[in-house]
Amino acid sequence: MEAISEFVGQINGLVWGPPMLVLILGVGLFLSLGLKLMPVLKLGAGFRLMWKGRSAAGSESEGEIPPFQALMTALSATVGTGNIAGVATAVFLGGPGALFWMWLTALVGMATKYSEAVLAVRFREVDERGAHVGGPMYYIRNGLGRKWAWLGVLFAVFAAIAGFGIGNTVQANSVADVMETNFGLPHWVTGLVLMVLVGMVLIGGIRRIGHVASALVPLMAVSYLLAGLVVLAINAADIPAAFALVIKHAFSPIAAEGGFAGAAVWAAIRFGVARGIFSNEAGLGSAPIAHAAAQTRNPINQGMVAMLGTFIDTIIICTITGLVIITSGTWTSGESGAALTSMAFQEALPGVGNYLVAIALAVFAFTTILGWSFYGERCIEFLFGVKAIVPYRIAWILAIPVGATLNLGFVWLVADTLNAMMALPNLIALLMLSPIVFKLTREHFEKEKALGV
Repeated sequence: MEAISEFVGQINGLVWGPPMLVLILGVGLFLSLGLKLMPVLKLGAGFRLMWKGRSAAGSESEGEIPPFQALMTALSATVGTGNIAGVATAVFLGGPGALFWMWLTALVGMATKYSEAVLAVRFREVDERGAHVGGPMYYIRNGLGRKWAWLGVLFAVFAAIAGFGIGNTVQANSVADVMETNFGLPHWVTGLVLMVLVGMVLIGGIRRIGHVASALVPLMAVSYLLAGLVVLAINAADIPAAFALVIKHAFSPIAAEGGFAGAAVWAAIRFGVARGIFSNEAGLGSAPIAHAAAQTRNPINQGMVAMLGTFIDTIIICTITGLVIITSGTWTSGESGAALTSMAFQEALPGVGNYLVAIALAVFAFTTILGWSFYGERCIEFLFGVKAIVPYRIAWILAIPVGATLNLGFVWLVADTLNAMMALPNLIALLMLSPIVFKLTREHFEKEKALGV
């Protein structure tokens, strides 16, 4: 097992090395400039479209779920342990400066997420069951042509396997950890309960996942944010110093302090970007699989709804978590992951804080398992057809209790490595198909201008 961990660790260092971080940030920056910063400038319009997209108009009914539910399904998969454990791990390994690089990743990631959803709706297909299917594997095959189909196959293979890491075992393990720490529940009990709950939802397919996500995601996100804001109100005097720490250590190394081992600037960049991607998934190519199922005929509108996912996930939720950890001073305690976030909330809200984090993490992780099961199913369908969906679903449900009892360190390492490997084909496709995104966007806004909208 040690030899396998070492081997995976070496691959991880390779795929998350400087070239990958430059590629993720570079593609996001290139798309942001090509779109003339539209995702940031049109943020308000995106929120209005999201609100309008809670139900689909009759003429817009090409798809399985309303645009709002598509966003909530995508958010259900991204708002997970990355927002609680991932941010804490980034600050623990890279120092407060990691939060700055998470913000930067999110700002350029909005353009990436927008472009992914535009291409997903533009190049989606209807399968033999009459369902709308799309995502990187389809926009690679239909946008770049048959000679590039192998790249779509690579994406589908990596994503179908990666799902068992980022979207299943990592989530189950984090919930089991936090439930044992706070409520004394054995890991296997948490695993079995999660398995039953997930199984009950998955029977209903994307429509049921959409309904559950649109009910749970806003509720859990708002509850967690309110709890975070209460803690920040208690720690209000420390907020200016926390921001100063974040900016300072984004560009200068930080010395060892308490249980914190010290970190170079490279660590802040590496863990800030890697955990930022783990949290908001911009560039991974996962979210467009959900957006391809949206009831819309307008790729641009769905793209504008999709980009909100990155903003909500990282700029809002991850920032709250990061500031709670830094203002509480617990980042130097030597704790990491969800335990560090729990400690930070507990510091400000004794007797309540740790339970709030435990419940938030459990709900976040539950919806992530649902969202990612859908991504994995679509990838398996692309590779082997609809007949492979039920066996994949069974394997998915059975993996949950296994994940709940595994070693967390190794699971995180594998998930992190597979994330990078599925991002590569998607980022290449985004660069090659960017002229289509720019053209569709330009035509859409020119038409709006002509109509005086």
